[in-house]
Amino acid sequence: MGQMIEFPANGHTTSGYLAVPSSGRGAGLLVIQEWWGLVDHIKDVCDRLAAEGFVALAPDFYHGVATKSPDEAGKLFMALNIAKAGADLRGAAEALLDRPEVTSPKVGALGFCMGGQLALYAGAEYPERIGATVNFYGVHPNVRIDPAKIRGPVLAHFARRDSSVKEADARALVAKIEAAGGSIEAHYYDADHAFFNDTRPTVHDKECAGLAWERTLAFLRKSLPE
Repeated sequence: MGQMIEFPANGHTTSGYLAVPSSGRGAGLLVIQEWWGLVDHIKDVCDRLAAEGFVALAPDFYHGVATKSPDEAGKLFMALNIAKAGADLRGAAEALLDRPEVTSPKVGALGFCMGGQLALYAGAEYPERIGATVNFYGVHPNVRIDPAKIRGPVLAHFARRDSSVKEADARALVAKIEAAGGSIEAHYYDADHAFFNDTRPTVHDKECAGLAWERTLAFLRKSLPE
């Protein structure tokens, strides 16, 4: 359904996977990868979102590199230049807003694992472009979030058996956003980290993923008016 495109970001050209609804129009949504890179799973999420009426763009933060090796993914994850990733996020948001298919005045940011943390970062750093954020068990030690900067609503999905994002830490993040005056809806699932990823049978939870998906669609439709 989708295709790779190029777009400008911070003075250079980068790429991403774009999926457009069959209607040819819809609210814009950034889809932000896990530490594996821009793999088929993330492209499939974009296609699924397009089938639900969203114009979805997944920027390629590793610029053509993707892996199935946890060791290699960990190296790519830790080597990520956060400033450049932020510039790519801003460029991707601007590229979406410039597209004639996009009908929303702002775009949403949805991410998984590393991408969940980057989605929160985008919501905090670019509130004039990011109107809503969806965080699936977001984690990255080098990505700092200022909750006071987040203007749009946040939906967060956490896993109670997550060894990367402890439930206590997840609840502390929610409390910080609320204390800063932000709007956040948080859900805690009896599942493992990456439970949404249906290409990882050892951690995927079909029931939890389905529930999180329905909640995500309802949230985005409410939060990204066209």
